[in-house]
Amino acid sequence: MTSLPRASDLAYNHLLDRILTLQLPPGEPINEQAIADEMGLSRIPIHEAVLRLAIDGFIVTMPRRGSRVTPLQLDDIRDMFEAREAIECGVAHIAARRASNADLANLRRLIEAAEQTREGTDYDKFLRDDLAIHQFLVGMVRNSQLQAAADRLLLHNQRLWRSYWSSQPVRTSTMISHSDLLLALEAGDSDGASRAMRQHIGASLDLLQSSLRSST
Repeated sequence: MTSLPRASDLAYNHLLDRILTLQLPPGEPINEQAIADEMGLSRIPIHEAVLRLAIDGFIVTMPRRGSRVTPLQLDDIRDMFEAREAIECGVAHIAARRASNADLANLRRLIEAAEQTREGTDYDKFLRDDLAIHQFLVGMVRNSQLQAAADRLLLHNQRLWRSYWSSQPVRTSTMISHSDLLLALEAGDSDGASRAMRQHIGASLDLLQSSLRSST
């Protein structure tokens, strides 16, 4: 018998979706009572969800001053990308050794879909394609600890890129390719896969940093 989701889980997913899609933009105050009224819930599960989102880094809570969506600050972005590099480059290194033929075939399909999306201007679809690639790659190493850590970082990455493309023109060059990574993985080249992932993450960080500098 399938149990019903808890009210706090519903509230968490609702708030997370609004944060990731910028319906609740960076720095926006969190009105727990208004959200409770909107969802038809009491304030308790909303507060529980806010505390969980604070632990995950999506919300900042301030004693006696309420909560707000975590602002996008350059130092925090650098820390996040440093964590991504440490985790995802290691994942790519391991995946190159462990990937089955079926894994590589599925990954190629995901990357080819993203490459096709790069030819247009639908950045939201590209973000979904990109997330699917990175999550599948982490799944290839079959390590639940790595999966949990990477999933949270990749959701933060989604919010960053939606914020970037909300104020920047969409170009093929800003939707960064995964083709070099795929070639290294298919060749079983662990060092090459790690290097390709590092270059991919570094190119992403460079774009986001330049955008934030120009806006300040």
